[in-house]
Amino acid sequence: MDAEAWGHDAVAPLAFLAARTSRIGLGTAIMQAGTRTPALIAMTALSLASMSKGRFRLGLGVSGPQVIEGWHGIRFDRPVRRLRETVEIVRRATAGERLEYKGEVYELPLPGGEGKALRVGAKPRGGIPIYLATLSPRSLEMTGEIADGWLGTSFMPEHASVFLDHLAAGAGRAGRSLDALDLHVSAGVLAFADDVEKLIPPRKPGLAFTLGAMGSRRQNFYNDAYRRAGYADVAAEVQRLWLEGRRDEAAARVPDELVLKTNLLGTAAMVRERLARYRRAGIDTIRVEPAVILDARLANLSRLLELVQSL
Repeated sequence: MDAEAWGHDAVAPLAFLAARTSRIGLGTAIMQAGTRTPALIAMTALSLASMSKGRFRLGLGVSGPQVIEGWHGIRFDRPVRRLRETVEIVRRATAGERLEYKGEVYELPLPGGEGKALRVGAKPRGGIPIYLATLSPRSLEMTGEIADGWLGTSFMPEHASVFLDHLAAGAGRAGRSLDALDLHVSAGVLAFADDVEKLIPPRKPGLAFTLGAMGSRRQNFYNDAYRRAGYADVAAEVQRLWLEGRRDEAAARVPDELVLKTNLLGTAAMVRERLARYRRAGIDTIRVEPAVILDARLANLSRLLELVQSL
């Protein structure tokens, strides 16, 4: 599934798919933490896990201040701590524990009121895999420490250490290795063509939007990730042009190299080499955007599966 932003929610489409399928895995990528209480997230996870007969994976992320404060009207406060506490509460609730919790963000039951510690009324289901979508060093370390998997964006296998070093550090603090996590990243758009030069320009506006619009001038987690990967000048310039309303110029400033590193474009041999880079970087799973038209989407996915199997 795509991430929640300000369009469709992450839950209703999965409920529909759970009813229409029997084998494929289903996951929220990404359900916004902070816009729902941890208890509601736990109830939703139990519902989807039950409807899918155990095929559900819970993907969580904190989004950013523009969406959380602008769309939901909720303060974007202590996001890393909030996500950690959410995971702890969700795991307790889904396992059927009586919900008593005292954290920095959440306290259950609220003190001084009439609430009492409750257990979930649905059938408990411990062990629902929890994946976290994180980008900053602190949140990556937290992911390595507590999550079952990582949902990565802005990832380039050539610069994998920008993310994986922090994930490994967090995993080490928890007494485990990075191999304990399912590393799941976006490989961007999948498109096959002999003339790769024609595939590059249509991808630049999307990258410019990510660098310029996915956050404010002061706080853009995606922009920061590209800066840490060695594209500080590009990230700063694209963001400046975008925020000045010069969007065509912002897109033109995105280098071809960045497009090729963040998508699967070109001949079958080129796509196969990109897949090999993800594999050498230690990535377990990739997600792609194969096409808009269904027939083309299925054809592209079929070719991709053949290339994956050839590795």
